[in-house]
Amino acid sequence: MPVSACAPAKKRGDQGFALLIVLWMLVLTSFLVALIAASGRTELRITGNLVVNGEAAAAADGAINQAIFNVMDPRPELRWALDGSVHELTIGDCVVETRLMDEAARVNPNLASPELLEALLRAVGRDPESARQLVSAIDEWIGNTASPRPKDLVLADYRQSGRDYAPPGAPLVSLDELADIVGMTPATLAAVRPHLSLFAPAQPNPARADPVVAKALETIARAGAAASPLTGPSSDNRTVRIAVVAHGPSNAVVMRTAIVKLGPAQAGGYAIVAWDAEAN
Repeated sequence: MPVSACAPAKKRGDQGFALLIVLWMLVLTSFLVALIAASGRTELRITGNLVVNGEAAAAADGAINQAIFNVMDPRPELRWALDGSVHELTIGDCVVETRLMDEAARVNPNLASPELLEALLRAVGRDPESARQLVSAIDEWIGNTASPRPKDLVLADYRQSGRDYAPPGAPLVSLDELADIVGMTPATLAAVRPHLSLFAPAQPNPARADPVVAKALETIARAGAAASPLTGPSSDNRTVRIAVVAHGPSNAVVMRTAIVKLGPAQAGGYAIVAWDAEAN
């Protein structure tokens, strides 16, 4: 009798345990299905973002090529002016804002005279003495000083400012290098950088200069420091900055900048010499 009485209870216990396992399996399966579905939706969103961003990037590149075509138009009256005005283009599903600027309007720290660099630094807020010292440090960095200081003195100055290197004595290959020069502060670099270009000539084009560069040019002109008349480049040999902002579907935004040399010296009449970060 005891054995037969316990058998149904044991059977009911086994059935309850089996039901619990089934319920847990259903919960786990539901969780896995939800996880896979969420992952799939995320992947779809990522894929969609990649598609619209790729479309906007292609439109930006297309706008740069169209700008090159327009600025090279043999009919002067149809050429786009290098005045920074916005040209709105529709490419596919994207609207692209395109601006062209004369790179000769900027100051080239590798080629500009010390007087021009000092005037530019003063125009962005440096006092005369600190501007003069910073110009000396820039010239020392690029090896453009007539009376170089002994290397141990230069190295001592850099070590005193927490740097473990000395100036390379070679032209800048990127404007980012300016941040490494002793005396250059982040605030000064942020203020002066929009007016600099390693692709500009030694003498800026006053007809295209922005107010800051124009002020620097006026300063050295009043001081009689201009080495030669400030004239713009030949229309056959120009360097153009093309900046575009492409607005694509789903609020996609792509910004591109290209520096383009134009003229008979370039194969096909033009050459893109820098993109994006290298252009700034």
